[in-house]
Amino acid sequence: MLTAILFVIAGLVGLALGGEALVRGAVGIAQRAGISNLVTGLVIVGAATSMPELVTSVGAALSGSPEIAWGNILGSNIANTLLILGGAALVMPIVLKGSGRRDAVVALLASLLLWALAYLGLGARWIGIALFGALVAYIFWRLSHPRPDLEADEGDPPGWTASIVYFVIGVGVLIAGGQSLVTGAIDLARLFNVSETVIGLTIVAVGTSLPELAASVAAAVRGKSALALGNVVGSNIFNLLLIGGVTMTIAPLPIPRELIDFEFGMVAATAVMLLGLCWLGHNISRWMGAAMLAAFGAINVLLFI
Repeated sequence: MLTAILFVIAGLVGLALGGEALVRGAVGIAQRAGISNLVTGLVIVGAATSMPELVTSVGAALSGSPEIAWGNILGSNIANTLLILGGAALVMPIVLKGSGRRDAVVALLASLLLWALAYLGLGARWIGIALFGALVAYIFWRLSHPRPDLEADEGDPPGWTASIVYFVIGVGVLIAGGQSLVTGAIDLARLFNVSETVIGLTIVAVGTSLPELAASVAAAVRGKSALALGNVVGSNIFNLLLIGGVTMTIAPLPIPRELIDFEFGMVAATAVMLLGLCWLGHNISRWMGAAMLAAFGAINVLLFI
């Protein structure tokens, strides 16, 4: 058991450090290449902070554990909305001002799409490719209809050499961390007779969401409310369409049916909540952030029970 715990801890640390290095390198490369703030913030950073989930889910799928892969995808979205956005709001209230409305709609639609696929028991390689195609279409649509309130402002980026080094090291550490986390999580699930789905929804999901947590809290502290919100909503979309698509392409099997009722319901509920905040709310206050964190804790307790 100690070995499994050490694998999990090493994996969590690797994902956190690798994700931070990858984000820093990706942003530096993008800005040095003259890519716009919008592309950097929404596409580069959004994709980079989703790399831990991608690496972990792909590793789980290749290891014959699609339950961990899909549990990680759904659990990461729940963690992004409740844990990360709630934690960022607890540090500094997040001013909305209508930010992220269209992206929140896309996140909800993607959640409902995967829920429908799970309910119908559909799983095929072409579906995975179609999900990835939907992400590409979203990126093109998003870039052709920019919103300045979601542009990133990352300050003076590192030089070319440093950016490339950060990026390469980040990718390597992420791969190693993801493999370590999956190995430890599978061993723990077997030792404690806990389903791999629950492990994916809890330990793995929180671990792979650490880069988003660091980015959103840092953005909230600097008063970049739109960046914190955009990071969460964008990461949710990447999780569902990119990681879900890649996972189904590698393991063209139906989404585990045990996720249909509670887990997909929670993903849809948090997506609706986020959409309501973006359309109707003026800010996410500290007490709302505390309530979101409490809800996240309650969901995890229910999962284990």
